[in-house]
Amino acid sequence: MIRQLVHRNRSYRRFDQSKSISKQTLRDLVDLARLSASAANLQNLRFWLVDHPDNDVFSCLRWANYLKNWDGPMEGERPAAYIIVLGPQNFTKFTSFDAGIACQSILLGATEIGLGGCILASVDKEKLQKLEGIPSDWEIMLVIALGVPAEEVVIDNIGEGGNIEYYRDEKGRHHVPKRDLDILILN
Repeated sequence: MIRQLVHRNRSYRRFDQSKSISKQTLRDLVDLARLSASAANLQNLRFWLVDHPDNDVFSCLRWANYLKNWDGPMEGERPAAYIIVLGPQNFTKFTSFDAGIACQSILLGATEIGLGGCILASVDKEKLQKLEGIPSDWEIMLVIALGVPAEEVVIDNIGEGGNIEYYRDEKGRHHVPKRDLDILILN
């Protein structure tokens, strides 16, 4: 079951914007992060929930660096909601580890209920902090965009030296190259 869930958990960048996500669903997803591991059990992360397709949040995000001629999802394909992951000012590398664990837990939970998402680190953090009114003692680490996926994502196995850049084919399918398992295991 977990293998299937991980396989379905892709970085989706196009959504059915007409399908909303409730604040309670966002709270339930953050609860998965709350229950996940935390370095030294410090539980330093905080979360800012946006339960509507907010153009303020969208305007602060950069999408899909490898897709050079694409500025992100068009109106109608944009996320229905966002979870903004926050850390204390001057957070440590351990808080960064916690953010990765929390985001994975949130996205696995989202996948289980038919949602998809994308973790975005390319964020105009200063602008977003101001637009959303996020308290200044918290630093934006990442943004998780969420919605009902409106694209097909395909995993392509590649060998050593293969191109790892994701791309879209002529049918609009999003391809994600993944290195073969035997390349990753060194012994």
